[in-house]
Amino acid sequence: MTDAVLERARAGDEAAFRTLSDPYRRELQVHCYRILGSVQDAEDMVQETMLAAWRGLADYEGRASVRSWLYRIATNRCLNALRDSGRRPQAVIGSSPPPDAPEPTRWGEPVWLQPYPDSLIDGLPDRAEGPDTRYETKEAVGLAFVTGLQRMAPQQRAVLVLRDVLGYRASEVAEMLDSTEASVNSALQRARAALEAMPERPDGGALPESAADRALLSSFSDAFENGDIEALVAMMSEDAWLRMPPEPHEYQGRRAIAEFFRTRSIWQSGRPVQLVPTRANGEPAFGYYVSDPHAGVARISGIFVLTLEGAEIAAMTRFGDNGVLPYFCLPRTLPG
Repeated sequence: MTDAVLERARAGDEAAFRTLSDPYRRELQVHCYRILGSVQDAEDMVQETMLAAWRGLADYEGRASVRSWLYRIATNRCLNALRDSGRRPQAVIGSSPPPDAPEPTRWGEPVWLQPYPDSLIDGLPDRAEGPDTRYETKEAVGLAFVTGLQRMAPQQRAVLVLRDVLGYRASEVAEMLDSTEASVNSALQRARAALEAMPERPDGGALPESAADRALLSSFSDAFENGDIEALVAMMSEDAWLRMPPEPHEYQGRRAIAEFFRTRSIWQSGRPVQLVPTRANGEPAFGYYVSDPHAGVARISGIFVLTLEGAEIAAMTRFGDNGVLPYFCLPRTLPG
């Protein structure tokens, strides 16, 4: 059946090509997101991958599966994008803390990262087919994991994802990247060491949301909308982190986070705040809206993602890039 469809696709049958490629489109987008850290760039790379595959069908010899062939194209397209300085952010907004903000706990390396909506990973298999897989699908799209990838050299990112997430053998990865097994193994060793050195190493898959989680999130939403900073930080662990990528300043611990919150105009202005729940990177998230009294609406100010550990919030990551809103089906305004 596949051979017959392939022959029709090679003969110019676009419907046959879609039959071959469409089953892998969503997982390819997740793959590109892991390497690039951007849902928008990942979508672009999938489009480029499909176009390159359509044009290159005559060169596909069938030695690897269609899936592996598409992953090879997608991975190399992502690596080319990372090498293209014109596609990278030229400056990091907020290279210093906002006015009146306390001294950060840590100055991290600026990381350009967007949240990834759960709606695009729902229904994907929990584990790849390869025998060498180390990470569950949703774990490998978690913020801790993807942030760690963005701190690696491009080749290391690609090798780690192909080996430990997708489970391809070293020989297969070497062929995909036009490299050698020795180079692949060396890159993998360095990438694994980098993950081990992360402050919050991903060591477990995302768990289903429990009744306790829902109660915690409801309490958090109430406290946030009411500007109750003491209640907010009380729900966080003693060593919780507050991050705002791509800005490099980070705060750790209840006291430091509370000091930062007290300087934010979101509550000082007295304007009502509304939260709309969503999910991103396998974790609970909210779009947050601040009232605009002159327009009679509340305007979205960003998305934040919560990382839960037990009955506490272990990390809060704020994203101010509203370009991702269409992927989350979040409106830009709410009734004021």
